[in-house]
Amino acid sequence: MEKLLTAQELAEILHLSVETVWRYTRQKKIPTVELGEKQYRYEKEAVLAALAKSEMFVKEERPAYAKPDGYTYEDYLKLPEEPGYRYEILEGILIKEPSPTMHHQRLCATLFRQLADFFDSFDPKGELFFAPLDVTLTNRNVVQPDILFISGSRRGNLYEERIDGPCDLVIEIMSPTNRRKDRLQKMEIYRKAGIPHYWLADPEESTLEAFMLKGENYALIVAGGPGDKFIHPDFPGLDLDLERVFHRPGFE
Repeated sequence: MEKLLTAQELAEILHLSVETVWRYTRQKKIPTVELGEKQYRYEKEAVLAALAKSEMFVKEERPAYAKPDGYTYEDYLKLPEEPGYRYEILEGILIKEPSPTMHHQRLCATLFRQLADFFDSFDPKGELFFAPLDVTLTNRNVVQPDILFISGSRRGNLYEERIDGPCDLVIEIMSPTNRRKDRLQKMEIYRKAGIPHYWLADPEESTLEAFMLKGENYALIVAGGPGDKFIHPDFPGLDLDLERVFHRPGFE
């Protein structure tokens, strides 16, 4: 039986981004094997045959929100609110994404509660926040991390309407449409900004990865999923319950 491919593996074979593979999936332009709610796998030969039969020209989608000189924080402030969407600016490119799913929100809330209990005693003068909250790292990089922690020593970066400057910890919860953005684009932006800790939560794979800035680059310090111990050397006493974090209850 032919091996079933993930969207990432198929994207590498077709020389596309994962976002484009998901776009074709939503548009039903390629065949899929559905494993569960929004969980898809692909048969390579079936996909290639479908693309050849339809004579579809496979290409990346051009950015829909590009300006010749790039977007800035001032442009960002002028954007009209649109229910169901949120915006970020990454290196001058405006990114528009739909609101998170229910599972994303549950995961975020559970992880936030566990971290809040820890940071209350670890750094009482620090604060833990969750999206939507603007973080301006530069005039051309305006992000809304899912969860972020800013230590007591960085309280000068706090303003009424935003955080201006780097945080101590940023956590992004990936979705099928933003995996490449979080793992590549935003990781590079956070690295350049000097953010010491960047964590990636993957609801599809039920994994949490903790990257720490070592010199000028991020190094993977700890990773785990349900049943694994998640203990971080820079946060003594933190012991996350990943079984609860990644629990996916059914709908009644």
